[in-house]
This record gives sequence, structure tokens and C-alpha cells, in this order.
Amino acid sequence: MIPIRDTVPSRCAPVGMWGLIALNILAFWFQRSLPPLLEERFVYLFGIVPVRYSHPAWAWRMGLPADDWWPFLTHMFLHANWPHLIGNMWTLWIFGDNVEDRMGTGRFLLFYLLGGVAAGAAQFVMAPNARVPMVGASGAVAAVLGAYFWLFPRARVVTVFPILFYPFFFALPAATYLLFWFLSQGWAAMLSAAAPARSGGVAWWAHVGGFVFGLAAHRLFLARRRPCRRRARDEYGWEEVWNR
Repeated sequence: MIPIRDTVPSRCAPVGMWGLIALNILAFWFQRSLPPLLEERFVYLFGIVPVRYSHPAWAWRMGLPADDWWPFLTHMFLHANWPHLIGNMWTLWIFGDNVEDRMGTGRFLLFYLLGGVAAGAAQFVMAPNARVPMVGASGAVAAVLGAYFWLFPRARVVTVFPILFYPFFFALPAATYLLFWFLSQGWAAMLSAAAPARSGGVAWWAHVGGFVFGLAAHRLFLARRRPCRRRARDEYGWEEVWNR
């Protein structure tokens, strides 16, 4: 199921979300502008390579400082390819504006970054011997999804499901869609733990860790007052969705 949009309009201009999307695009453009060998080195230096921290001797032999923890922050601004980038930014575009509404721009940015760090830590704990660099914003975006799951469960998410090249469009409650997404990520994470070679290079535990962080920690970042006073309504009514 591919999300197309949600039914909750933004109250405020999502400046933080726009900034994150722009920064991710610029970082990817710079990454791909590098020569292939230099780009590979760049990804290993600024992505999370778990074995770099679990086996420092190996890291030093490979020229990767084992005492450099910046990759837990920088990894979320690198991506493997254009579909990887577009998928993450599209999901952030759909769900991020409403979470930013409830937090305000500054709190939202801090929440996003800490969610990405928590996601990277979860992947490291669950796969400490992995030698493949972990890159991408999906862990931080998963934290946004965890917050959205709690804040807007009765919103609806319009999705498309292709069957034999024919697209079927339907709307699901946000809680249903996001619960299905989380369970699918958890199932894939457990399969990857049982058969690491078949995980396809996807950091499933980062998705799980980011979502759990968003679900558990989002209340710490909510603004005490609504950042914007502008009234807006959809077919479900702002008060019903907002006051969950």
C-alpha cells in the first residue's frame, strides 16, 4: 500500500518539514556528485557501520575512526538512490506537517533528529556486526509516523494498492494503516535477525526503533499552546481529529 495523502489539513506552514526535505535533497545531490570511489568512502564515513563500533580494531584497520559518533546524526541525510530518497521524503511530506503543527517547528526538528538517532541506535543494538552502511531518513520518518499514530488515529490515509498493474484507491483510518506498517516492519526485522543474508540490506530494526521512539516520546515535544490559530476543517472536523 502506497500512501497518497491524509485528510488532516495543516494549520501552520510546515517550515521545519520543508527544510528537512530540502536538506535531504541537497545532501543527496552532493553525495551523488562525488566520483564513485569517493562516494563509497563518504557513505562509509558518514553512514552507520555497526561493526565500526562493536569491533574498533577492524574499524581502525579500515580507516574508520571508532570514536566518531557523528554518523548517528549524519546517516539520516544520506540515501542509497533516488527511489530511497523519494519514498522517505514523500512519507515525511504526508505525515510530517501535522506532527509539526502539534509541536511547533523547533520542537519538531529536535524530535525528528532524536528519532533518527534512536533508530540508528536500535539498528546497531540488534545488528552489531553488520558491515553494510546504514543510511537514510526512514528511521527519523518512522518516529514521525509513531507520533502521528497517537495524535491523529481517526484521520484517514488515502492509499493506492496496485493489482495486476491496475491501481485501487481506498482510504484507511490512520491507526489501521500505521499499525499494519509497523507490524510489517517488525515481522521483516525478525526475519532479518533469523536470516541476515536475506534482509536485502534494509535496516528494519531502525524502522521499528524509530516508530517506538515516536510513540513513546512524542508527548515530551508537544507545544503547550497551539502554534497557529487559523481555523481549518475537513470532512471529519478539526476538533475531532485535533483533540485526540
